[in-house]
Amino acid sequence: MLIGIIGLGDMGKLYAKRFAKAGYQVCGSDLPEFYEKLEEELSPFGIELMVDGSAVSRKADIIFYAVEAEKIAEVVQRYGGSTKYGAIVGGQTSVKHPEIAAFEAYLPKDVNIITCHSLHGPGFDTKDQTLIVIPHRCNADAYMRMADVLSALESELVEMNDFHTHDKIVADTQAVTHMGFESMGTAWKSAGFFPWENAAYFGGIDNVKILTMLRIFSYKAHIYAGLAIMNPYARQQIKSYAQSESDLFKMMITENETDFRARIKKAKNFLFPDSKDFLLLDNEVMQEFSLSGGGIPRTPNSHLSLLSMADAWYQLGINPYDNLICQTPPFRLRLGIVEYLFRDEELLEESINAAVYNKQIRTDDLEFHSAVREWSSIIGYGDINGYKHHFNDAKLFFEDRLEHGRQQSSELISRLNRSY
Repeated sequence: MLIGIIGLGDMGKLYAKRFAKAGYQVCGSDLPEFYEKLEEELSPFGIELMVDGSAVSRKADIIFYAVEAEKIAEVVQRYGGSTKYGAIVGGQTSVKHPEIAAFEAYLPKDVNIITCHSLHGPGFDTKDQTLIVIPHRCNADAYMRMADVLSALESELVEMNDFHTHDKIVADTQAVTHMGFESMGTAWKSAGFFPWENAAYFGGIDNVKILTMLRIFSYKAHIYAGLAIMNPYARQQIKSYAQSESDLFKMMITENETDFRARIKKAKNFLFPDSKDFLLLDNEVMQEFSLSGGGIPRTPNSHLSLLSMADAWYQLGINPYDNLICQTPPFRLRLGIVEYLFRDEELLEESINAAVYNKQIRTDDLEFHSAVREWSSIIGYGDINGYKHHFNDAKLFFEDRLEHGRQQSSELISRLNRSY
């Protein structure tokens, strides 16, 4: 059986090498200008580099499209017509609406469509990661063949009935998650300081915030742009998050403690109706991963970003624990720090008081409020180029710490996983 991969970027190469290591014949293609470099990198693994996607489509029995979501229609239109009779075709985009539309429009009717989504970035090995599988149009034999091939990745396979379910969950676990941390990064960049040098961001929760923010900005903008803008469910959820943040911020600046507390209480009762122990994060581990030099006492933080997330989940009627089926490391960390904040009564009380009365943290919250508005507007307008520009602007500010942040966050994720 020959496996073909169209798009040999970071994820495409990861798949190609994994399948080749498992003993499969693998071929692939990418843009002509990358041919020589890719051949030099991949030929030692026995991976055959083809001249273009048409050559891959004519030859391969199972074909994966590993291209950007914004380009999937263009690429499938160009190469889909050459697909081998009875082949199996899947994609690796994180948003399935445009991918499925392209497959239905440009693939021959005899082709089986079984798409998938690895819930991790190229910096992680596929082993023990979650892999979503969606049998969109296929027979039982084709599904068994695809499942057998995917088992070579040694991931945990989770089947979903349709791509709508996938995109609804991914809107929360990825698009809104990324937008929240991107807003933090933009706010800190606009304020002109690094959070690890500010006493308001010295706690365990803030260590997770900072490292996850750096992790997200260490990757490429197009990954997140496609997730947020091309997923129809993402825009709705991002709009709700922005509205929750705005409502809470208005109560803060008017010092409306009564309504603020009532709103937070409703979210807490909805998300955390009992007093169970912390499920996702270990405070001792969180405290270890600090980028600050230490020695300065921590000052209160409103944690507006986390209060807004809890309120948005409540307003949308989303139980985030249900979405752990599609969890990514940033989502698990985000849910974990929200859970930790709301289950620690003393910390939550400190956060509420800081939000309503602490003028020192108010300036930071204003920057965050502005950043959320900016990101929400860009995504609402469907401005992919604007998204990339805004992303790269903040990325440049943190450039010297991105690689270290990614390494630290990987270790943090690994440690927390071992703790539970």
